[in-house]
Amino acid sequence: MGSETRIGDVAQAAGVSIRTVSRVLNKSPKVNAATRAKIEQAIAELNFRPSARARALALRRSFLIGLIHNDRNALVLDAIQRGVSALAAANGYEVIVHSTPLEAAEAIRDVLDFVERSRVDGLVVLPPVSGVTGLGAALAAQPIRAVALSSVGLEGFSEVLINAEREAGADVARYLLELGHRDLGLVNGPADTASATERRAGFLAEAARAGAKVREAPGDYDFASGVAAAEHLLGTGARPSAIFAANDIMAAGVLKVAAARRIAVPGDLSVIGFDGSLLTRMLSPSLTSVLRPFGEMAALAAERLIARIEERAPPERRLPTMRIVPAESTGPAPVA
Repeated sequence: MGSETRIGDVAQAAGVSIRTVSRVLNKSPKVNAATRAKIEQAIAELNFRPSARARALALRRSFLIGLIHNDRNALVLDAIQRGVSALAAANGYEVIVHSTPLEAAEAIRDVLDFVERSRVDGLVVLPPVSGVTGLGAALAAQPIRAVALSSVGLEGFSEVLINAEREAGADVARYLLELGHRDLGLVNGPADTASATERRAGFLAEAARAGAKVREAPGDYDFASGVAAAEHLLGTGARPSAIFAANDIMAAGVLKVAAARRIAVPGDLSVIGFDGSLLTRMLSPSLTSVLRPFGEMAALAAERLIARIEERAPPERRLPTMRIVPAESTGPAPVA
């Protein structure tokens, strides 16, 4: 029967009302298990495919969710999009990806305009956009359901999933200290982003507890800033024995400068990044990095958003933890 099958045919085959079939299709908890099983069997036998448009009209929903970002790192964004899209598809939703500026007034206007144009049922908001001042409150005022990812607490969003990036920064310092490094370099991310400030704070606090020396250089999460920072840190006679770059792309810049200056990695210099992206395995030597499972994190945010849209209890699962994945770019501190 295929595409000619109608919801009424399913209801007749299962011996229930069209409304009861509709409840099953829309995952309503108001149908008992035995009736649900009978309807699902009829759906399978008749190869029934409900009309997405009809379902959306009936529930006054679009079955679209927006993914809001401002991420220049294609490797990170690809993993996030894959994670969100797979989770959304499994729940009958589609994803619209939207890049937005970071200036507060422009960002708020842009996101609100996007919601009005696209008619999405809710938003997953990624950092650094989630940290835009006033965005959460503006969405709540509409009201627009929005689940945010962040490394710090935020106000206004339906829910905020917090990545423990300060703790991860401290883990990096401990890892290098355990390898015997006491003269450390730090390539920071943008000073106006919470992720960079949290990673820096954790790293510096742990290094200070151990009495280690830290030399800092500014960065912007891009390759050129990693190169510039490495030139600064490695261009003097007294250079650090280990450098923590606040993302993998800047760490790649550090490795490039080390190679150009004939500084052996990890014999004379250990290098560690942050993200655990595909890039870590493409570099030579392979890069030690903090694995940040962004695809899983974003998928969990989408899962919790869909639960809020459908007014059901969200899943109990927690954000996956971040961990250091050792590779070829780190080793014991060189003997003086």
